[in-house]
This record gives sequence, C-alpha cells and structure tokens, in this order.
Amino acid sequence: MASVVQVGLAAVAWVDLARRPAERVRGRKPLWAVAIAVNFVGPVAYLCCGRVKQRP
Repeated sequence: MASVVQVGLAAVAWVDLARRPAERVRGRKPLWAVAIAVNFVGPVAYLCCGRVKQRP
C-alpha cells in the first residue's frame, strides 16, 4: 500500500514539474526531477517547497 502512495505522489509531482514553466519552479527543474525519485521525501518536498505559488 505504501508503494502505491509513493508512486502516486511521484507521478503527480513529475507531471506538475513537466507542465510548470521553469520560472514558476524554485531551483532547477532537472534537479527537482531527480529529487522526486527519492522515496516520499522528494515528491513532498517538491509539492511543498519547489513550486512558486500563483497569487490571485
């Protein structure tokens, strides 16, 4: 069950990273792509800290 959650988080993070313009990502996209592959920590770190939030 935990592996399903891990793969799901990684998939969501990779899709978001691929669709998001580079100027809306904190840091370099290739580094985030590698970091997302690291267990639960990578996708959670990207989703919480790697994206620049859009202001309304």
